[in-house]
Amino acid sequence: MGNRGMEDLIPLVNKLQDAFSSIGQSCHLDLPQIAVVGGQSAGKSSVLENFVGRDFLPRGSGIVTRRPLILQLIFSKTEYAEFLHCKSKKFTDFDEVRQEIEAETDRVTGTNKGISPVPINLRVYSPHVLNLTLIDLPGITKVPVGDQPQDIEYQIKEMILQFISRESSLILAVTPANMDLANSDALKMAKEVDPQGLRTIGVITKLDLMDEGTDARDILENKLLPLRRGYIGVVNRSQKDIEGKKDIRAALAAERKFFLSHPAYRHMADRMGTPHLQKVLNQQLTNHIRETLPSLRSKLQSQLLSLEKEVEEYKNFRPDDPTRKTKALLQMVQQFGVDFEKRIEGSGDQVDTLELSGGARINRIFHERFPFELVKMEFDEKDLRREISYAIKNIHGIRTGLFTPDLAFEAIVKKQVVKLKEPCLKCVDLVIQELINTVRQCTSKLGSYPRLREETERIVTTYIREREGKTKDQILLLIDIELSYINTNHEDFIGFANAQQRSTQLNKKRAIPNQVIRRGWLTINNISIMKGGSKEYWFVLTAESLSWYKDEEEKEKKYMLPLDNLKIRDVEKGFMSNKHVFAIFNTEQRNVYKDLRQIELACDSQEDVDSWKASFLRAGVYPEKDQVENEDGTQENTFSMDPQLERQVETIRNLVDSYVGIINKSIRDLMPKTIMHLMINNTKDFIHSELLAYLYSSADQNSLMEESADQAQRRDDMLRMYHALKEALHIIGDISTSTVSTPVPPPVDDAWLQSGSSPTPQRRPTSTVLPPGRPPAVRGPTPGPPLIPAPAGSLSSFVAPPIPSRPGPQNVFAANNDPFSAPPQIPSRPARIPPGIPPGVPRRLAPAAPSRPFFR
Repeated sequence: MGNRGMEDLIPLVNKLQDAFSSIGQSCHLDLPQIAVVGGQSAGKSSVLENFVGRDFLPRGSGIVTRRPLILQLIFSKTEYAEFLHCKSKKFTDFDEVRQEIEAETDRVTGTNKGISPVPINLRVYSPHVLNLTLIDLPGITKVPVGDQPQDIEYQIKEMILQFISRESSLILAVTPANMDLANSDALKMAKEVDPQGLRTIGVITKLDLMDEGTDARDILENKLLPLRRGYIGVVNRSQKDIEGKKDIRAALAAERKFFLSHPAYRHMADRMGTPHLQKVLNQQLTNHIRETLPSLRSKLQSQLLSLEKEVEEYKNFRPDDPTRKTKALLQMVQQFGVDFEKRIEGSGDQVDTLELSGGARINRIFHERFPFELVKMEFDEKDLRREISYAIKNIHGIRTGLFTPDLAFEAIVKKQVVKLKEPCLKCVDLVIQELINTVRQCTSKLGSYPRLREETERIVTTYIREREGKTKDQILLLIDIELSYINTNHEDFIGFANAQQRSTQLNKKRAIPNQVIRRGWLTINNISIMKGGSKEYWFVLTAESLSWYKDEEEKEKKYMLPLDNLKIRDVEKGFMSNKHVFAIFNTEQRNVYKDLRQIELACDSQEDVDSWKASFLRAGVYPEKDQVENEDGTQENTFSMDPQLERQVETIRNLVDSYVGIINKSIRDLMPKTIMHLMINNTKDFIHSELLAYLYSSADQNSLMEESADQAQRRDDMLRMYHALKEALHIIGDISTSTVSTPVPPPVDDAWLQSGSSPTPQRRPTSTVLPPGRPPAVRGPTPGPPLIPAPAGSLSSFVAPPIPSRPGPQNVFAANNDPFSAPPQIPSRPARIPPGIPPGVPRRLAPAAPSRPFFR
């Protein structure tokens, strides 16, 4: 192979590829494509072959490359080639590759110089190449020949632009030395897609074919017609050399000899030739690799960071450690206890932001669900008065009582206190369910040891069930204690005298007026479609009213509903609805909102419904009670309307209300404390102090700590990935220190690419009269912009135009992100392409100075 620079890069890239392969990922270096652009017979294919180091492309005069050739170089231990159109065949002889390219070209384009944009895809596998893509494009032509269409120039330019417009492609603009460089279509097209000149390299071929006495020294020194990345001169093999099978290595030696022996080029021979072009291109590949490394490094570091937390769990799981299982068991049980306590008591780390869990859900049971359950069993006013009247009459018996009997008060109070058992026991059941769910969540971390997880869940759940019985016994004992003695001397009890004077309207204690109890979104569910249908509003509940607004800014109030005579009832959700609904209605059968007797409010979850109901309870809006009806469908209302009895009923009613309020307050306070002490705290103590002993007694340690096959594989994969990531980061560090980036050359004045009207001579005149068809050449040390002819009668044949002093606006084709460096400033005003003219179509230019040299 002739490309030593590429061979130097191969070990570097292979290290990266191997490091990424070991972690099961591909290393997306996305090396730049290298596209050669130029006119017919400019030597494009020869430049490409020299870069690869193999002789395999069709050669000849005229248009030889008539279809784009996409050449993918792939690193492999064996050397062969294959085409996309015949994958099953492997070519080891590169002469056969050339013949297949010619045959495939003729198959699509015919044999009479036709062209086609359909590319030929060739893959070359070799141990001497990097994984990158080279593109050999048809030469730019203006006059159609053979079967070529009339718009051949436009078609070829469009085809070329498709490939060189990609930001990661390097453009080799190839121009033969015996052609006017100022008219180079390759350089102009490169300027269109790369206005800043960051990825365009000028290549001057056929330096050995220039007329005797002429040279391209000023061009190659980047003094005349400068490019940002300059020009590199190469000398390719002649057609005679190719037909004589001259080796590429011998051709490179002959090229070196030419530059060293030529008086115009010997001082810059080290910057000329195919090896230097290879070096420049390989340095661009190195720059690209180095610029890709930071993103690769940050990606690997983030993966390593995420793995470190999981690998931490396995730090004590070394197979060669005989006490590994004991350590793992102790660690797992200890971690389970810590996780359980954190979920119950709350913790700042690993906070669940999606839903309530653990202690937060139990807190909601204590302070929202349980008070709601207590109020749900709130006695119905008519039923209570009827029961009180029956109690008074039954105590007096056959006699007519003159005084209000104490026994009636005690009987009614005890009956109400007994009703507390059901909501209290339900509260215990709800807390148990949450505890078991919490245990299940905490044991999920023990998934690597299925038997240990199963035994831990069983032991802790069994213990919770044991504590359930003791907790419920204690709750029932609390209620029995309340039943055992009615303390009428309690400081909060209103007493007999106050009960007689107290108005029945005071039985509903409201919160502080205008106090905001809750805010949130609710949907009014029962507005007809004709009136706008269901709509979501921002609701604000205070102690006196329920208001709703258009949004949470609370600027546009839609309605305010007073809470007087309102109650809550449950509503079944619709068949197709996933919302949970409850309703508010007026007990006096009045419309609540517009023509609606009730408004149905919808929430996303049942938990939200329960929470809103608890908030309404705080505001004094109670749930509806089912009316007890007799068989004939009429509600029984048989208690006497005797004024004396009515006064006694009212007195006892107020006493019962006062005393039951004291009991409820006491129960609401004692229930959470009892459950916390007898169930939750006991369970935490059990996990910390006794769980390990129960685990040892329930099963053999080896069976408990037997890993699942999946988990063992997962652990091995994770540890392998962890070490591979570390190794990959180490390799990236080595590459960063062992390679260097080449700085981007400074901008140059490339305004000559926009003018396009003056043929710039490349050769020095040898006589005053030039042969026809040959433009004059310039040779000399004078740098500067291209020379243009002067008007007739001037003292000199050529004068220099003024150099632009002000940078112009950025070209519309300028790229924002360059693959090699940050975008530099643009020194001159690029040409603007009028809209509607396709790229590559010749544009009409403003009149310029005459382009024909004058003769004296």
